[in-house]
Amino acid sequence: MFRPLPFLLLSLLLAGSVQAEVTPSQQQMRRVLYGEGLNSLTFRHMDEMFETAPVPAGPKVWKLPAAVRPLDLTYSFEGQQYDTAAFLERTRTNAMLVIRDGRIVHEIYRNHSGPESRFISFSMAKSITSILVGIAIRDGAIGSVDDPLTRYVPELAGSGYAGVTLRQALLMRSGAAFAETYGTGTKSQMAELYESSFVTERERFTDLATRIGSDHAPGSHFNYSTLETGVVGWALERATGRTLADYMAEKLWRPAGMERAGTWLLDGPPGTGRAWAGAGFNATLRDYGRLGLMMLEGGRANGRQVVPADWVRQSTVPDGTEPAAPGRDQGYQYFWWTLPDSDAFMAKGVHGQYIYIDPASRTVIVKLSHWPTAWVKALEAETLVYFKALVGG
Repeated sequence: MFRPLPFLLLSLLLAGSVQAEVTPSQQQMRRVLYGEGLNSLTFRHMDEMFETAPVPAGPKVWKLPAAVRPLDLTYSFEGQQYDTAAFLERTRTNAMLVIRDGRIVHEIYRNHSGPESRFISFSMAKSITSILVGIAIRDGAIGSVDDPLTRYVPELAGSGYAGVTLRQALLMRSGAAFAETYGTGTKSQMAELYESSFVTERERFTDLATRIGSDHAPGSHFNYSTLETGVVGWALERATGRTLADYMAEKLWRPAGMERAGTWLLDGPPGTGRAWAGAGFNATLRDYGRLGLMMLEGGRANGRQVVPADWVRQSTVPDGTEPAAPGRDQGYQYFWWTLPDSDAFMAKGVHGQYIYIDPASRTVIVKLSHWPTAWVKALEAETLVYFKALVGG
């Protein structure tokens, strides 16, 4: 005999409309997906492994003309000469795009990826969050970068973020006591926070910010921290009254003419989880290229001023603190990295994700990689040598 209620319940479960707890197998998958031998695949399927919020594209796509040609380039690294094929393999590349003078001149997909693949941004997401802050200031949702974070997130009162301004957080100078070290299964703050939020979904990633103390006075010390960007993303959502995904879709993704939907990873089910503002965006290679081209063009995209030009300058032009700290060889502005020996700037993420923007040659390079561990100094050094050879050619 047909029974409609159990059938309806089964349909809802199959459609994902009823949220179940994160299973042990899902948890284990989330712990190991970064590993060498897996990540050339997992890094373009991250939004199938976590809860997500979509960022839909609009009907008017920003068309990028193409003049694709072979990438005949050799470069020297540590006394050896290499060509592009060697570079792509040596630096574990999944995909690479080069835009020069507004035209796609090189577009490379590897490891069975393609134009429809959505790649994880990791910390390139920080630069996207910076863009959204600039838009929110333009719209009056945020008063100023000198506003205290507690104006928007009063839960931070009494924590290491009390008395910290939005500007200080954008510069990674809150002084809050958070150590950015990587590796799941370790005892680091980052690993334990990832376990409790994105693996098991027991708490939100930014909840830790309400409990930690301070190591330094606000503004006095550079300390790179994904939690810092999470706090800024939280403040942005409170200021706008919108989720990060919804605000981004309306104010950035659709106006800029992105070709395909993006996604934000969430640290819990929709309605409960927050977007991982510091590391969790996913998009196609070309749409990352459009973001870079928009920044190169002073915030203009698809025939309109999407991001205020003065915000582009403020967030990417060094304010005199290059490098960012002793022992560093790069500067840091509002969630963008700068290079002391040029006017180039970049968004970058662990495991080798880059949007490299070189105003002098009007070039944007996007490189999406699968490094064996979160950070490999030699691979970054070689990558930047190649980028500089490419823009100089």
